[in-house]
Amino acid sequence: QVQLVESGGGLVQAGGSLSLSCAASGFTFSNYALGWFRQAPGKEREFVACITRSGGDAAYADSVKGRFRISRDNAKNMVYLQMNSLKPEDTAVYYCARTTSSGLPRRATNFGSWGQGTQVTISS
Repeated sequence: QVQLVESGGGLVQAGGSLSLSCAASGFTFSNYALGWFRQAPGKEREFVACITRSGGDAAYADSVKGRFRISRDNAKNMVYLQMNSLKPEDTAVYYCARTTSSGLPRRATNFGSWGQGTQVTISS
């Protein structure tokens, strides 16, 4: 079955960096675009970034553009999220997800499989 397992979360100070990883299994990895979402307490899950099947194109939420970078390694079935210049408002549980549609979707309804999430906490 499809499995997505996130890792790399933690507690860092504002201005710091974190790198999240997502290990995928149970499907042909290179056939799917993948994305990262996040959900803060009391808020809806929101789009962070998405990357195409080849890794040649990506899309970002305005709130993270220029600070975060999504990448993937199709040989290792891994997707990554490098997060720099972190802010307290980046605090959330971060989820890796597999798309069900083509292109670079941003809506959670366009993603059919999700990981369990990893907590990211940014202190001020």
